[in-house]
Amino acid sequence: MSTAETNLTVPENLPPEPIQKSGREKTADMVYRLFRCIMLFNVVAIFFPPFNPARVSGLINQNLSIFTCGVSYGSLIDGVGRAFRMEWVDEAYFRMINIYSIVVIISAVLIGVAGCMSLGNNKLKKMGLIFSFVGGAAQILAMFQFQNIFVVFNNLESANRVLPMHPQAIFMFYILAGAVVFFSVINFLLVPKSDKDEKVYIEPKFQLFLMMLPVIALAFVFAYLPLYGWRYAFFDYRAGETLTMDSFAGGRYFTELFQNAATRSDIVRVLRNTFAMSGLGLLTSWVPLAFAVFLSEIKNTRYRRVVQTFTTVPNFISWVLVYAIALAIFSTDGFVNTLINSMGGSATENYLGAQGSVFSWFQMLAWGMWKGLGWSAIIYLAAISGIDQSLYEAATIDGAGRFAKMWYITVPSLIPTFFVLLLLQIAGILSNGLEQYLVFSNSFNVSHLEVLDLYVYNIGLGQSGLIPLSTVVGMLRTLVSVALLFAANRVSKIVRGESIV
Repeated sequence: MSTAETNLTVPENLPPEPIQKSGREKTADMVYRLFRCIMLFNVVAIFFPPFNPARVSGLINQNLSIFTCGVSYGSLIDGVGRAFRMEWVDEAYFRMINIYSIVVIISAVLIGVAGCMSLGNNKLKKMGLIFSFVGGAAQILAMFQFQNIFVVFNNLESANRVLPMHPQAIFMFYILAGAVVFFSVINFLLVPKSDKDEKVYIEPKFQLFLMMLPVIALAFVFAYLPLYGWRYAFFDYRAGETLTMDSFAGGRYFTELFQNAATRSDIVRVLRNTFAMSGLGLLTSWVPLAFAVFLSEIKNTRYRRVVQTFTTVPNFISWVLVYAIALAIFSTDGFVNTLINSMGGSATENYLGAQGSVFSWFQMLAWGMWKGLGWSAIIYLAAISGIDQSLYEAATIDGAGRFAKMWYITVPSLIPTFFVLLLLQIAGILSNGLEQYLVFSNSFNVSHLEVLDLYVYNIGLGQSGLIPLSTVVGMLRTLVSVALLFAANRVSKIVRGESIV
């Protein structure tokens, strides 16, 4: 053996060589990709009314999804009461519709769980295939029962009263469930058998994804799914009516925002109030940071906890109770005027903004800060706890005092957090909320307290009931908010060299 060969050394810490997969495993991976797409569509479909296979009667509201039919029996039979009283149809069939809707929901959950388990090793995949097979079979059974109920409705003597209908979504769910069962069987044959001693395992990157999955699901249900309601902007819709092409209005309500003088005046007024309140919020956005810094400097732990508790608790008090407190203190016959009158004065002033001036904006700012200051400071307190304590020790050795350490260490360490929250606040500049302004507004100060969210609420659910117009305003607010978020993010990238998205 030559000297060159004997001096060869193997480098340490080399990355592991990628595991070569067999042809069967590659085929299984391809099938799993198709299965996950079907699983995702199957889960999403249960939330959309057009894909509702349980609507086997025209008496069932067309705006109900199969998810709603399963979780809310009251919504399912809303409008069917007369058919029960007149004995046109037996309520037991609607009970069955409710039960099999729940079966479809459970099936979707099982199929979704199987999709998540498919990210693991072979043993976990094998277990997940059992879930998907059972879920697909149960969904086929539910579709078969819906079809049977339709046949029963169609053969009733009072069929013209029950209005039987065969939803096309049944065939779609048949196909989805059949594909799930088929792919489950195929993958059960393709996935290699695991060892008896092998434990279930998921790669860390997939573990992190599954940990985020509940948050993603909640964001979809409460943030993205409601966007389906934007379709009301294109119809002459009134609460309780049915959407049909006969009521299609096109873009009429979009043009009304600019062509109707009264609507233009209202929009200008509410935008003035919205920007005024949001502007005051931006100007005082540093207050929670300052409060957190000074609170962290309190050396008495018990006193600091008491202060933090008393400043955080108001966040959990509803605005109705806050208004009740304000009314008891600052109304015409409240505590302040009663105290002044008991001292020989003659006070009849209403301090709750009944005078209808811009002073109402500062009152709302004060109440908002009192309610949310402690809660807003929590994230800064968490950031302060993460600051390297060696920085404070080094500053102490250099002779820095308490305020110098606050100014040169604590505050600069909180600036990144402050800018992220500031950018998010800028993105939500058109979203002030409505609870606070709704409870504090009256006939005198409503012109100064009606912000955009409250305006949408008033025109949509108030006396006017203009749901399409309120939907249009809400759509434009969302689009502007998204544009502001990207603009603020771009400015942050230019000024600070960092962005939040």
